[in-house]
Amino acid sequence: MNRTSAPGSRCRATLLKGSNVNGSRRFRISLLAVTTTALLCTGTLTSVAAPLPAPGGQEATPAAAPGAQPVERLIVGYKAKAAEARSDDAADKDAEAKGRKAGESLGFDRRLGTGAALVDLGAELGTTDTEDVIAAFRADPDVAYAVPDTRMYATAVTPNDTEYNRQWDLFEATAGMNVPGAWDKVTGTGVKVSVIDTGYVAHSDLAANTVAGYDFISDPFMANDGGGRDSNAADPGDWMKTGECGNNYPARDSSSSWHGTHVAGTIAASTGNSKGIAGIAYNATVQPVRVLGKCGGTTADIIDGITWASGGTVSGVPSNANPADVINMSLGGGGACDAGTQSAINGAVARGTTVVVAAGNSNANSANFNPASCNNVINVAASDREGNRASYSNYGTIIDITAPGGETAVSSANGIWSTLNSGTAGPVSENYKAYQGTSMAAPHIAGLAALMMDNNPAMTPAQVESAIKANARPLPGTCSGGCGAGLANAAATLGGGTSEPPTGTVFTNSSNVSIPDNGGAVTSSLAVTGISGNAPTALKVSVDIKHTYRGDLLVELVAPNGSSAQLKGTSSSDSADNVITTYTVDASGVAATGTWKLRVTDIYSGDTGYIDSWGLTF
Repeated sequence: MNRTSAPGSRCRATLLKGSNVNGSRRFRISLLAVTTTALLCTGTLTSVAAPLPAPGGQEATPAAAPGAQPVERLIVGYKAKAAEARSDDAADKDAEAKGRKAGESLGFDRRLGTGAALVDLGAELGTTDTEDVIAAFRADPDVAYAVPDTRMYATAVTPNDTEYNRQWDLFEATAGMNVPGAWDKVTGTGVKVSVIDTGYVAHSDLAANTVAGYDFISDPFMANDGGGRDSNAADPGDWMKTGECGNNYPARDSSSSWHGTHVAGTIAASTGNSKGIAGIAYNATVQPVRVLGKCGGTTADIIDGITWASGGTVSGVPSNANPADVINMSLGGGGACDAGTQSAINGAVARGTTVVVAAGNSNANSANFNPASCNNVINVAASDREGNRASYSNYGTIIDITAPGGETAVSSANGIWSTLNSGTAGPVSENYKAYQGTSMAAPHIAGLAALMMDNNPAMTPAQVESAIKANARPLPGTCSGGCGAGLANAAATLGGGTSEPPTGTVFTNSSNVSIPDNGGAVTSSLAVTGISGNAPTALKVSVDIKHTYRGDLLVELVAPNGSSAQLKGTSSSDSADNVITTYTVDASGVAATGTWKLRVTDIYSGDTGYIDSWGLTF
């Protein structure tokens, strides 16, 4: 077989978690906030993207904020018994009085959602004057806290990788895959991806995420490394001379492709290391499984590679210490899927491995290519920078999804930029280069699958495929012949890819319901009709709640007869954002028909959110 590459801001404050005091927890303090006893956010905030790791695997330090800034406003929280906690007029009079005491002109600006008063200082004050005003408020026994209205900055808006600006395929609005939006949730930690390809040529932007693989090329001539199968998956190069592979192939001399290394970089290049590119699942590991060499690869070697990569047994080969959660195969040949390859894929999927394959680059029906036409795979077509089906990409009803594959005919800037080597024969020096092809599209989906497995390790290959397809968006451009479910959308998939796709009758409420901070319970209702008898023993309750510090929330399902089941309890140590998951409830004791409710209570102060949507599957 041949390779298939073708010529809001949110206030985040997570350092300190305090104990509960009278139903209110001590606020978490940001690195960039003034160190006080409370943190409330207002004013201008830049949008927050995913925190990214710094060199050495540590989390990135927030970008340096400006030095000590003048303060224009204070946030003053009054104790509940104080008149100023209830009356804007009383708060305004108190501000004026405090101002006179400090020699400044203060006034009440507005009431914040928490009930705190925003106090205008009348002018920008320096550090000393601000401290004097704060001291005046803090001396008042009716004041719970007084803090500057500080400006927040994103901890990391984009990766600091020097070539990241070339990776339109990850972030551009037109036809990118919306990957940065997924990094807020997961980065692939703990997930293992096998790249069944040409092996791996050393590259410093991949080394930290690469684990030992295996060379399955049994023909020494094709292996081009002096021997047959062995435990060294290094890529020595796959350059070819005109006609040396037989049947006048290749038609002309060709240089080494370093194809597997390019594919691996898209999946899991190191990120936040101030060099090179950003991998989609940049905390996952990649394992090179070498099956392609000089003149391509054989079906037999590929079958063994699939089996071993997924944790199966291959005679004469040591067991795989890192069996794959995801396999990427950016390779293919003509003809329908053969029974041997299908058997190997079935075995891999049965062991829990998601198998991603390239559709092929012949601008033809993918049903006539192997392994693209196999069952139990995610078959990936390629799109260009404008969101059209790429001119070379295969198509058809057998396509599952489309992902960026690039098109370099107009400009290399429109290709997929990734890790490579400058050697035309053997390895010389590492570099980066733009390629195009369904070979480049497939690792986008393999990387997305790795993110999903980080988010929910229990997902089956079928669930991974279903969620990717269900959350795709229409191609911005044109596609003739069939491009599957559309263009993959990483951020949307991570929002909806954490649970098993529903198979029964589904009822959904997508109306937003605000959740008051440390307030009473709120409910969102669903009217269920047309379901006879009682509810099932495994009622699926899908929940999408957007809320910072989700440990604040108590989530319950209320049946039509008023009985309730707790779906999620509160936790003072769960500082993650959002509740996006599916719960299973034994509801067989109550009638299905009637009004069901999702009841949510925020029992701590300091964070807010809303019920985005929820649903029941009977």
